[in-house]
Amino acid sequence: MTSVEVKTEAEDSGPGGYAAARLHLLQGEAQSGPPRRAALAELTDDWLAGLFKADAAGVRGAALVAVGGYGRGELSPRSDLDLLLLHDGSADAAAIAALADRIWYPVWDLGLALDHSVRTLGEARKTAGDDLKVQLGLLDARHIAGDLGLTASLRTTVLADWRNQAPKRLPQLRELCEERAARQGELQFLLEPDLKEARGGLRDATALRAVAASWLADAPRAGLADARRRLLDVRDALHLATGRATDRLALQEQDQVAADLGLLDSDTLLRQVYEAARTISYASDVTWREVGRVLRSRAVRPRLRAMLGGGKPAPERTPLAEGIVEQDGEVVLARAARPDRDPVLPLRAAAAAAQAGLPLSLHAVRRLAAVARPLPTPWPAEAREQLVTLLGAGRATVEVWEALEAEGLITRVLPDWERVRCRPQRNPVHTWTVDRHLVETAVQAAELTRRVSRPDLLLVAALLHDIGKGWPGDHSVAGETIARDVAARIGFDRDDVAVLASLVRHHLLLIETATRRDLDDPATVRAVAEAVGSASTLELLHALTEADALATGPAAWSTWRASLVADLVKRVGAVLAGGPPPVPAAAPATVEQERLAIEAYRTGGPVLALRAQTEATEPGAEEPLGVELQIAVPDQPGVLPAVAGVLAMHRLTVRAAELSVMELPDGVSADGATVSGGSVLFLDWRVAAEFGSLPQAARLRSDLVRALDGTLDIPGRLAEREAAYPRRRGAPAPPPRVTVAPAGSQLATVIEVRAQDAPGLLHRIGRALEAADVRVRSAHVSTLGANAVDAFYVTGPEGAPLPGADAAAVARGLEEALRG
Repeated sequence: MTSVEVKTEAEDSGPGGYAAARLHLLQGEAQSGPPRRAALAELTDDWLAGLFKADAAGVRGAALVAVGGYGRGELSPRSDLDLLLLHDGSADAAAIAALADRIWYPVWDLGLALDHSVRTLGEARKTAGDDLKVQLGLLDARHIAGDLGLTASLRTTVLADWRNQAPKRLPQLRELCEERAARQGELQFLLEPDLKEARGGLRDATALRAVAASWLADAPRAGLADARRRLLDVRDALHLATGRATDRLALQEQDQVAADLGLLDSDTLLRQVYEAARTISYASDVTWREVGRVLRSRAVRPRLRAMLGGGKPAPERTPLAEGIVEQDGEVVLARAARPDRDPVLPLRAAAAAAQAGLPLSLHAVRRLAAVARPLPTPWPAEAREQLVTLLGAGRATVEVWEALEAEGLITRVLPDWERVRCRPQRNPVHTWTVDRHLVETAVQAAELTRRVSRPDLLLVAALLHDIGKGWPGDHSVAGETIARDVAARIGFDRDDVAVLASLVRHHLLLIETATRRDLDDPATVRAVAEAVGSASTLELLHALTEADALATGPAAWSTWRASLVADLVKRVGAVLAGGPPPVPAAAPATVEQERLAIEAYRTGGPVLALRAQTEATEPGAEEPLGVELQIAVPDQPGVLPAVAGVLAMHRLTVRAAELSVMELPDGVSADGATVSGGSVLFLDWRVAAEFGSLPQAARLRSDLVRALDGTLDIPGRLAEREAAYPRRRGAPAPPPRVTVAPAGSQLATVIEVRAQDAPGLLHRIGRALEAADVRVRSAHVSTLGANAVDAFYVTGPEGAPLPGADAAAVARGLEEALRG
């Protein structure tokens, strides 16, 4: 059915015909995007005009006006209808009210959302003056039916008021945009973004239209219309997929929305959304900067003219670098600059701007993008130095980098950047997209350059460490190859290229080893030392590890993780220096641990201790991290699944855990007690309450005693809880993966588990290992967002590592148990 046929059906059939024609239009495959939105707006206009004309007999001086999104003709399938019944006050109030009812009620009867008002021209103008949001909506007023002159008067008056009040209104609008961004986040980085409210979304695009309407400043037009259209297309598909008036692109809807838009997958969808959001965000930054400049200029100009006797002052230009000057709070090109002859000029301008903490002028960036010569291969030394200077500027690097990227200059100097640009990261631990994470890592690394002898290598490694995420397979392996090529292209010598490639290849080595391996096992330290190769590389890798974690998100780094990594670095450093790794203090490590172990051995039962943890966030301030739960139990089968099950029953989330065997020698303990030798399992857990407060230690101990003697049915209790309180299901999680780490230890077999974190997961792992008749010598449990990454050092009943075939069988059985 064509749009003309749809329109005719609506006109012939009244409200019922409109509903049928609307449904036909939305379900049709021939139209989508702007044509469908325009057709839906036209169809709705005709229906509402018909309602108005049928009921407006005898009512003069009235008009039906579309405002807001409907006024712009941007009707998504579930959009509100924003309507104003405007009148000149000459008609009887009762007649106007009756006319309004005869329009509003058919809209409500069809289940359409309606934002409506009835006002005179004077009332509309006063309300707009009092309420900025109303004024913004009226800027897009569009005539539907009635007195066209009345609608024209409204538009003329509102636009005149907006332009006259722009010096006061635009700062208010900017404040609204900033408050909304702080509340909703940045669209270009969110896994479940709000297409309308988040920074870089449709609200910001509308704000840019309002700024342009003020005639005070204008937004960069390149790509802006396409970005707005893309977000509207996604919102259309989202409305149709959900059947709801929602602007939040939830994870569970993304595959369907991508399919409806003809895209490959949800990652492609998010990447297009992020690209659109970046275009709008960058345009917003440039526009608001221009608004501020104009308003400052207007405030200062009268005084300057008075001082200069009415003459026009020349703008001040302060040199920053060769060919680069500061003018009016921005970095611009000097008049004598020749970007067509100076290939280093873009990097020199970016470095100067970042070091000065100033934005790059839009005009300067566009001129550089248009005429700058490409850099030769390998780069001249100055180009490499300017890149390092840009990366070392800290937080100011981000804004400058985004300006270069908006005009395509980043992918011109680093072509491999295209694969990571706007690439989403599905792991909720990550705050940023891949490309922004790389820049954020460089920002964090800039704070650590005083700790290393080669800060240039640290900064470049930070920028490249995840560059392989745009390629299939292990991103560290792919990244090593790319980093080697990039490092040679930008002019590093052979030795430096090898170091950068090694840093990218092993950028996860320290954090993964420190949190998932037994540092007391000589094989652990020796393997890291062999991979790193030199003390100078270890120094760089330590700083890169910290910068990478800090740039990932709050869940990726803590005082505890930092201490584990520092301990590993100390041990590896000793090996690289030619000596043995530092020997840890003999267990038990503390008097408190020794006391718990002795009491457990004496009583023959579990002993628990709870202790609140804090982390220093700044001098004099501490942030709560959760609770440390220490448990000592005489060595016996079933301890791990019993403890994990009891914690899950009490709704305690395990953030991290360490399990080790403590051998109590014969003799006198620290507290003077006489001890006969024996083995005690010591579990050090970091837990947090899922709901409410923590249970008492006595209750935990009581349930643990019952779990160990078999009188507490933990699987049954967990199943009952799951049935009573089913969890909300989002996007399907990837299946669990269980692997055997080759050569992970000479004393035990290392089995690594990666799975979706869930209540009772550790209990299920423990039961499966018990069923496999293996002994857990030590365990290293960590949670990163929704992912559990656990390593278990296991032996056979006789205490020796498992043969290869047996280890593979245990891993297969554990994976099958977790899949089930």
